[in-house]
Amino acid sequence: MTAAISWSGGKDGWLALARARAAGREVRYALTMFDEDGTRSRSHAVPPELMTLQARALKLEPVAAQAPWQDYEERLIAALRELSRRGVDTVIFGDIDIPDHRAFEERVCAAAGVAAELPLWQQDRAVLVEEMFGHGIKAIVVTTDDRFLAGEFCGRMFDRAFLAALPPAVDRCGENGEFHTFVIGGTGFGAGLAVTAGPTYARTAQFAGRSVGYHFAPLRLETRDAAAVSLAP
Repeated sequence: MTAAISWSGGKDGWLALARARAAGREVRYALTMFDEDGTRSRSHAVPPELMTLQARALKLEPVAAQAPWQDYEERLIAALRELSRRGVDTVIFGDIDIPDHRAFEERVCAAAGVAAELPLWQQDRAVLVEEMFGHGIKAIVVTTDDRFLAGEFCGRMFDRAFLAALPPAVDRCGENGEFHTFVIGGTGFGAGLAVTAGPTYARTAQFAGRSVGYHFAPLRLETRDAAAVSLAP
């Protein structure tokens, strides 16, 4: 049967995709949730042009849905039901060990008539990170949460130097939302994506009734003539 993956473009989903395919899963679709005007992916703030480019580079068919936070669950269930109508019976998620996240994913999948599968669930962080490096990961840190990290961490490559510089209390996989990434190379990509990070910017967002500060790195797609096309949200 056919599977889809809940797709933010980040490293955990990418590793979950690699594991699912290695286990024999036919993962065909990449479902990405965008904000209400469709210009930024939720949490990662990546524009749709790059999400599409990335998905196709990984031999995934991109599927997009837009939702304000207040209608997020309803819109997500509707998107999952549409995938079910296309023959999807399982949706892959890259979450590691937050029970509330898993409960939410299982609830929305059950409402849509599909199963939730979490290939990274309760895995040791060191094991996951080493597996990522073993798969040749190339990823850009596109979002950082000011409650956990200084803005200077945003826009960096996710590599051993980045991990070594993280404060001890920060999860090495950013499982608590400390940072988010956009993968541009590694297993499944072939030549990878010619994408770089531009100057970062700060933005305050409302989250769970609180104002939270974030830093974002706009992404730039390098063209063949060495110019760059800005894909800032």
